[in-house]
Amino acid sequence: MLVMQITEKLFVGGISLFVKVFRRRPEKVSVFPMVLVQIPMYNEKEVYKLSIGAACRLSWPRDRFVIQVLDDSTDLGIKELVMAECRLWAAKGMNIKYEVRDNRKGYKAGALKEGMKHSYVEHCEYIAMTIPFLVHNPRLALVQSRWKFVNAAECVMTRMQEMSLNYHFKVEQEGGSSSFAFFGYNGTAGVWRISAIQDAGGWNDRTTVEDMDLAVRAGLRGWKFVYVGDIKLPSTFKAYRFQQHRWSCGPANLFRKMALEIITNKVSSPVDFNRGPLADLHLLLHRDPHLGLRPEVDIPMWALFYVPLVMTILKAIATPRSLHLTVFWVLFENAMSLHRLKAATMGLLEAGRVNEWVVTEKLGATLKAKSAAEGLEKAQSLEDVPPWELGWGVVLVCCGFYDVFVTKKGYFVYVLLQGFAFLVTGFDCVGTHIPTPDQAREDRSGSSS
Repeated sequence: MLVMQITEKLFVGGISLFVKVFRRRPEKVSVFPMVLVQIPMYNEKEVYKLSIGAACRLSWPRDRFVIQVLDDSTDLGIKELVMAECRLWAAKGMNIKYEVRDNRKGYKAGALKEGMKHSYVEHCEYIAMTIPFLVHNPRLALVQSRWKFVNAAECVMTRMQEMSLNYHFKVEQEGGSSSFAFFGYNGTAGVWRISAIQDAGGWNDRTTVEDMDLAVRAGLRGWKFVYVGDIKLPSTFKAYRFQQHRWSCGPANLFRKMALEIITNKVSSPVDFNRGPLADLHLLLHRDPHLGLRPEVDIPMWALFYVPLVMTILKAIATPRSLHLTVFWVLFENAMSLHRLKAATMGLLEAGRVNEWVVTEKLGATLKAKSAAEGLEKAQSLEDVPPWELGWGVVLVCCGFYDVFVTKKGYFVYVLLQGFAFLVTGFDCVGTHIPTPDQAREDRSGSSS
């Protein structure tokens, strides 16, 4: 497992470095095709202005693109705000359409699918803005660009997420694209050829990863993708857990539904699904417990220290400004491995919350004003405490102390730190915490006195 992982990291890292040195640029376009920009929304009070404004300021002729705001909001107040923002930009001459539906069937995928049914979409060739690649390559279905994060510096947890996602985009996505291997659509910051979407069967709401679903079906139809390298990061641990559940459970469930089709496909190269659950399983069931409880197991230094060190450096180097957080990042990612493994298992077995869609909470500036804190969220209750993380944390702490007093091999330095990391995440002691209404009132009364 370690050999496979280090080989992959070196391979994609080398390709990414080569591409950065010998970057090819697309030719400029002289004819501007019609483009559709889809913005699905659901109670996005903190980012609706940012999203609509960014779309309206795209560097493309105003008469050559249509902005489609697909609002599934259930909060009538937020609906009014989004509608007013659309009217504001329409008054400035933007071709912007505000679309709603009477249900949330299919969640985001359902909204995107419904949006494609409007008559004005027939005049568009692409879905939102790296058009030159698509214009000059008729078999290219998708151009994926990199995400940037508007709240990466909000807290330590968002900084650690930035490290993981920067590696994913700067190395994994770019390496996959440049080596002509399959890579998935990330759900935003991408441009689709509409004819490719239609050829692949359109948006499908059978899983919570409609973006990967569409990319896989398009890939199996022989379409090609390219990566050309601001989104919000969840700053509360609860929101992050929901996001990671969807990102792990969805691909596993999609694999369950498409495994036979992928195996029998003769058009495209093999599809690369997430290898994360395999690494998580190796970490949880092999390495950590054996370090403390199996005195007869003598793990060589290259496997225990050197290979993980190289892999960590290769991933962390994509975000140089956060290198000092590398140790905390590794412990945090390892602690999240149990949650991701549970979600992937749930997806494969199609059990429990497999199709649950919880929109990632964006706090925006709510924490900067005490008055905005009231009524946002209740304090964490005992029912919210994840027993699996706490249980595994206790096991690892016991393993660490067993090594201290019995095996005496020095593994406790890592095992105890990792055990405490599981306990910290289990008790939700990471990320931003929203004051409860009572806390907000106490803070206001204290400041006034």
